[in-house]
Amino acid sequence: MREQLVRPAVGLLLAAFLLSGCAQRVGQADYGASRTRTAQSVRYGTVVSVRDVRIDNDDRTGTAIGTLGGGIAGGVLGSLLGNGRGSVLAAVAGAALGAAAGYGGAELLGGQTGVEITLTLDDGQTLAVAQGKDADFAPGQRVKVLSDGMTTRIVPER
Repeated sequence: MREQLVRPAVGLLLAAFLLSGCAQRVGQADYGASRTRTAQSVRYGTVVSVRDVRIDNDDRTGTAIGTLGGGIAGGVLGSLLGNGRGSVLAAVAGAALGAAAGYGGAELLGGQTGVEITLTLDDGQTLAVAQGKDADFAPGQRVKVLSDGMTTRIVPER
């Protein structure tokens, strides 16, 4: 009986970790489907400074799934230890440890490295834009600023 519960519990824990890592990409080359085939204004400018930032998910669903899945899997695995009262205590401890591990895994996998790019547009206006770090930018580099009124991205001028 106990062996029959181990595989589903491990599978559930693995699924929770995988689902918690579904972070939304926010780099200069990443477009959501709803942002395609829309007009964007294009302006040009020069990079003034670049600094690394961490971009966390605004959507907490992955963290909740990781915590819940880890708690369930930990509880099931813990209940397989001991007999009677010991089994109950092991299940509670397993659920707590599993939830903590699921939360930590979701937080770790849910974010991404980004950059904050400060630039001066050709019209003299100064902008700062944070986005995923999928291209290298350096002070003095010429860039395009693409904006659709909701999102703005900086791309190297080629």
